[in-house]
Amino acid sequence: MKYILFFSVIVLFTACRKRLDDFLFNNVKITEYKLDDYEGRTTLDVGPAYNINDSMIHILHIPIVSEGENLTISAIYVGDLSQIATDTVIMYCHGTADHNDFYWPRQKLYANIGSKHRFGVLMVDYPGYGLSEGNPTEQNMYDAVNGGLKWLKTQGLTDDRLIMFGFSLGSAPTCEVAANSNSFEMAPHKIILEAPFASSEKMIQDASVLAFPGSYFVNVKIDNAEEIKKVTVPLLWIHGEADSFLAIEKHGEIVFNNYQGPNKTAVRVPGGDHEDTPYVMGYSAYLAALLAFIEN
Repeated sequence: MKYILFFSVIVLFTACRKRLDDFLFNNVKITEYKLDDYEGRTTLDVGPAYNINDSMIHILHIPIVSEGENLTISAIYVGDLSQIATDTVIMYCHGTADHNDFYWPRQKLYANIGSKHRFGVLMVDYPGYGLSEGNPTEQNMYDAVNGGLKWLKTQGLTDDRLIMFGFSLGSAPTCEVAANSNSFEMAPHKIILEAPFASSEKMIQDASVLAFPGSYFVNVKIDNAEEIKKVTVPLLWIHGEADSFLAIEKHGEIVFNNYQGPNKTAVRVPGGDHEDTPYVMGYSAYLAALLAFIEN
C-alpha cells in the first residue's frame, strides 16, 4: 500500500509542474487592449482624476529575437513621443497576472507623478501576455524588456533619464537589467521594486508547501536576492506589510537587505496586501513617495 501511495505522490508532483510554471507566468492572451473600457478583474480603481489624454496613449508593436524565435511584443507608451529625447521615462515591468489592461490603472498613476504627463511611462507585455506573441519563459521576458529599452533608446532616451520599476514578477527583469546592464540596451539610473520576490525557488516552495527544491517544479531560476547584490544604482523598495502572496519578511526584506549600494529607501505599508499598496497608502502619498525618490 505504501508503494502505491508513493507512486501517487510522484504522479501528483509531476502533474503539478506545469501548474506551478503557470504560477510564475499567469498570462492571458487577448485580441485588443481595452484600457479604460476593460471590464475584467483589476485591483485598483484610480478614478477620473488620473485619466490620460488620448493623444498621449501609444500602442506599440516591437520586434524582438528571443531563443532563436522572431516575436512581436506589444507595449503601451504614455507620454509625448517627441519628448522622449529630453524626458525622464519610467519603464514599468508588470507582474504575473493577465496583461497590460490589468495594469493600466497603475500606468495611469505613474503618468501622473508630480503632474499629469510629467514623465513618460512604457509598459510591455511579455511574450504570451496580451497581444505579445510566443509563450512566456524567463529568457524571453528579459528579451521583451530589452526590446522596450531598445525602442526607448532609438527614440533618444539616455541612461541618466531611465527609471526602471518592477512590480512582483517584474522585479526579476528590473534586477536583471540593473545588475547586468552591459548585456542590455540601456542601464537604469534608478530602480523601484514593489513587492519583489526573493527567488523563484523560495516563491515555489512557499506556494507548494512541499519539502522539495523549487527547481523540481519549474525550470526558471530567478534569484533577485543575489542579483540585487550587484546593483549600485539607487533603490526604492515598497512592500505591503500584509502581503499574502509574497510575505514581506520572506521576500521583500531579504531583497532590500541584500542591496549593497550607497542609496536605498524603504517604504513599508501597514495593512498593504500584494496588489493594493497604492490604494492603502493613498494615491497622493504613494505618488509623492515615488516623486521624492525620482527627484532626489
